[in-house]
Amino acid sequence: MFHKTVPTTRASSAVNIAELIYHNTVRSIRKTHGNAFMSIAMSVFQSLMFVLFFYIMFTIMGIKGLALRGDFVIFLLTGIFMFMTHNKAVSAVMGSEGPSSPMMQHAPMNTFVSIAAAMLSTLYIQMLAVFFFLFVYDVAMNPYVLTEIVDPAPVMGMLLLSWLSGGAVGLVFLAMKPWLPGLTGTLSTLYKRANMIASGKMFVANSLPSFMIAMFDWNPLFHTIDQARGFAFINYVPRNSNWEYVVYLTLTLLMIGLMGEFYTRRHVSASWSARR
Repeated sequence: MFHKTVPTTRASSAVNIAELIYHNTVRSIRKTHGNAFMSIAMSVFQSLMFVLFFYIMFTIMGIKGLALRGDFVIFLLTGIFMFMTHNKAVSAVMGSEGPSSPMMQHAPMNTFVSIAAAMLSTLYIQMLAVFFFLFVYDVAMNPYVLTEIVDPAPVMGMLLLSWLSGGAVGLVFLAMKPWLPGLTGTLSTLYKRANMIASGKMFVANSLPSFMIAMFDWNPLFHTIDQARGFAFINYVPRNSNWEYVVYLTLTLLMIGLMGEFYTRRHVSASWSARR
C-alpha cells in the first residue's frame, strides 16, 4: 500500500520528470481560472489587447510612418510579443514555488520541475497568442502577412531567446527572493518597468544616435527585438545589436541563478518569515 515505485533506468527517470513537468505546466496555466479554456483565453486576450493598444496609440500619434518600411503590424509583433514573453518569463520563474512550498513535501516534486513548468506555461500561452493573432490578421486584414516575413524561423528563434533570457533573469531573482524579499520585489518591478522603454520595442534601433546606444544595449530584449526585425524585414539590417550577446548573457545568468538557487535550497526553511 505504501510502496513507492522508483525509476530504475535513465529513460524511465526522464519520462517521470517529463510527466511531472507536464502536469505542473497544466496546473500553472489553470491558476488564473478554474476552466482551462477560459484560463488560456484570458491570457491570450491580454496579449492581444496590448498589441491593439500600441497600434491605436501609434495611429493616433501619427508615427506609423517612422517605423520600418513594410507591414506595421509585423513591426509591432516583433516588439510587443518579445517584450511580453520576456517579462512574463521573469514573473513566472520568480513566482514559481520554492523549496519551502507545501508542494515540495511530495517526494517526486522538486524546484527544477516547478521552474520548468512555470517557463513552459508562459511559452505555451505566448505561442498561442502569436499564432492566433497572425491567423486572425491573415484572414481579416492582410492575407499575405506570412509571406512578408523574410525569415520566419530566425524570428521564432529570437522569440525563444527572449523567453530563455527572461527565465534566466527570473531565476536570479528567485534565488535572491528568500534572502531579500522586499529588495528583490522592488528590483524585479523596476526591471520590468524599465523594459517598457529600454527594450526598444517602440523605435528602430538603427535610428538611435551613438550616445544613446549605451542606454539600451545592456538589455537582452533590445538585441532580440532588433535582430528579429532584421530577420523579418528585407530592407532592415541591424547595426547596433547582436544575438550572441544574449546567448552569453543568458548562459551566465543561468549559471548564477542555478548556483544561487542550489545554495538557497540548502539553507531555506519555513520559519524564515517568522524570524524576520
